[in-house]
Amino acid sequence: MASSSISGRGWTAKENKAFEIALAVFDKDTPDRWDNVARSIGRTPEEVKKHYDILLEDIMCIESGKVPFPKYITTAATAAAGGGSMDGGK
Repeated sequence: MASSSISGRGWTAKENKAFEIALAVFDKDTPDRWDNVARSIGRTPEEVKKHYDILLEDIMCIESGKVPFPKYITTAATAAAGGGSMDGGK
């Protein structure tokens, strides 16, 4: 979901990581936040704001339960160790 942008150019994993770091550096109280974030990752302010809005939508869907938890596959070794699933391997 959060991989598209206004320009139609997708976001790379490297850009997403830089975006996350920039959001931490330029918090909500930073003047010209979107200009600073955009400049730090090589995107336009409009692209980073749109990417942020999509991220917020994704978070809201996850927190409201609209996105199911993934079904992790456990191996015999991880199950025996009590790991590999959210329920302690039960």
